[in-house]
Amino acid sequence: MAFDFKKAYKEFYQAKKIQILNIPPINYVAVRGKGDPNEPNGAYQKAISKLYAISYTLKMSYKSDYKIKNFFEYVVPPLEGFWWQDNLSDIDYSKKYEFNFISLIRLPDFISEDDFKWAVKTASQKKKIDCSLVEFLNINEGLCVQTMHIGSYDEEPQTILKMKEFTNINGYEFDVNNVRKHHEIYLSDPRKVAKEKLKTIIRIPIKAK
Repeated sequence: MAFDFKKAYKEFYQAKKIQILNIPPINYVAVRGKGDPNEPNGAYQKAISKLYAISYTLKMSYKSDYKIKNFFEYVVPPLEGFWWQDNLSDIDYSKKYEFNFISLIRLPDFISEDDFKWAVKTASQKKKIDCSLVEFLNINEGLCVQTMHIGSYDEEPQTILKMKEFTNINGYEFDVNNVRKHHEIYLSDPRKVAKEKLKTIIRIPIKAK
């Protein structure tokens, strides 16, 4: 069976309660942008199409002439995103047009930067899309608090408030800044799942008080 990150690293993808954990450095394929994620054919939607184009090019590379060292078959991990607004530590959901984002998908450790560059070139040619601004990004999140949010994205502030209370009770505080960002992992496809049933991991960086 293909390796599945969600099953192998349940602590990162299947949070049933609010928890504090230390996230190790992880490699991603990533695209930066700005704008309302709901805008049809907007920057966010275009970013996602590029992420999946490169992710699936890498996943299916074993069927091509290009061979990745130590490759094994795997399930493409879920879509993720870092979100923030300029000059705000919290997120104002009423001003989605002011969102900055880094949209990303996790990469297996055996994929090198050279493999990534091959995938960018190959996906650009086959899909006829410009992937030149897609990045190979290593992120070390460190200490974070996370939980599973079930429901509409617009209802996230209620869950975040509970996370903040939990964090304070346990001797920590949120540590969102220019480097450490609000992080979401999307376990549901909003095109196929009702809003009230959407499952999203919310992860927020913290530090000791």
